[in-house]
Amino acid sequence: MKNDSTNATRRSIVRGMAAVTGALAMPNIARAQTPMIMKVGTPTLNDDQHEWMKIFASIVETNSKGAIKAELYPASQLGLAPRMIEGAQLGSVQVIVMPPEFLSGVDSRYEVLGAPGMFKDIGHAQRCLLSPEFNEAFLSIGSPKGLTGIGLFINAQMIINCRTKLESLADVSKKKIRVLGSAMQTEQIKRLGGTGVPMALGEVLPAVQQGTIDGVLGSLPVMTALRFYDAAKYILETEHATITVASLASKVWLEKLPKELQTIVVEAGQKASRDVYEWAIAFNDRQRKVWTDNGGEIVKLSAADHEKLTAIMKPIGEEVASRKPAEKTLFDLLKKTADTVA
Repeated sequence: MKNDSTNATRRSIVRGMAAVTGALAMPNIARAQTPMIMKVGTPTLNDDQHEWMKIFASIVETNSKGAIKAELYPASQLGLAPRMIEGAQLGSVQVIVMPPEFLSGVDSRYEVLGAPGMFKDIGHAQRCLLSPEFNEAFLSIGSPKGLTGIGLFINAQMIINCRTKLESLADVSKKKIRVLGSAMQTEQIKRLGGTGVPMALGEVLPAVQQGTIDGVLGSLPVMTALRFYDAAKYILETEHATITVASLASKVWLEKLPKELQTIVVEAGQKASRDVYEWAIAFNDRQRKVWTDNGGEIVKLSAADHEKLTAIMKPIGEEVASRKPAEKTLFDLLKKTADTVA
């Protein structure tokens, strides 16, 4: 009886070891019991950045079979842009979505997409962003600083939103205009006779309401989504540059994931960047009516002023990028891409 009991115990142990070995041999996705939380943050709300987050989250959750659960935090719920960037570098925030100029303090090369006069139109901009050589080069910028680029897409063309009516380039003179904190944008306002004031998006509306600044260099969809028409109803459509958006994953978080989950996250970022384009175009078109329906006014530059603006803005990209060799190299690649992509 004792031998039978001993043998039964041995068989039980062997079966247990086999079960453990089998479990270890299974793919990591199948082993996941409790979903890993992926916090995704952006400064804006109800715009293409927010929509990208929704598309991205859906792809990741579906393809990971629930191993990763996305939590979305629009409207700076995870902190202003600098805090979100720090969180991503440390791993407490897993993915951030914002105009790359916000990251120019991490690496100045992030500002090159703000170079004025680079793209023919929105469609041309999107094709350039997704061009493999440039896309790969741009998304790799943050790797030494803990940020892995996973997506790049357009937001809209540039406008100036102001508390007082702007009808010509001359009206921008002596105005304090919020910019994204890059030399590329600060220089644009400087050459129009104004002062560029770097400021996180969450601080902008109160600053406009209080008169600390006169206006914002940005895009109509963002201004509309955040109801800027209540504080600054005047928009001057300059369309001299394009607002773009970069999505970046925390490198420390991403590299802790099993390889198959890393691939899912990166591929989802790229797919969401392609898929959001048509939504963004339709959304941009709708925002003009939303703005005017809420009492906002939109003024287009005269042909003469537009020609003058182009002449003023065109040299800025190369002049700013030339201050740093690495930035100039990326700028040259962007220019080459813009010249060759139809």
